[in-house]
Amino acid sequence: MKWNELNDMSQLGIIDRESTAQKVMIFKHSTRCSISDAAYGRMERKWNSENDKQIKPYYLDLLAHRDISNAIAERYGVMHESPQVLIISNGKCIFSQTHMGINIEDVMQATV
Repeated sequence: MKWNELNDMSQLGIIDRESTAQKVMIFKHSTRCSISDAAYGRMERKWNSENDKQIKPYYLDLLAHRDISNAIAERYGVMHESPQVLIISNGKCIFSQTHMGINIEDVMQATV
């Protein structure tokens, strides 16, 4: 899986624009949380090259970029959680999962 690192606030505008052509996934990850590590590992293990055709994945390190996480919550109208996966389409959040509920099957189903 090739993650696109989300590390600058200006990327949110880029994500909105990209989401008009292809759905975008934002994975918000706390590197100090075992639940977040487990969700991250499940995503990595179950991701395949076909998924790249449907969705563009972004990775946000919450500990390094809490300001971006807060901006995501405000911009897309979702409460901050960690770990959290959001699917963005046409500049709007169309899907969100958190904690142990994060799974690739539901993420990919949301892109249909």
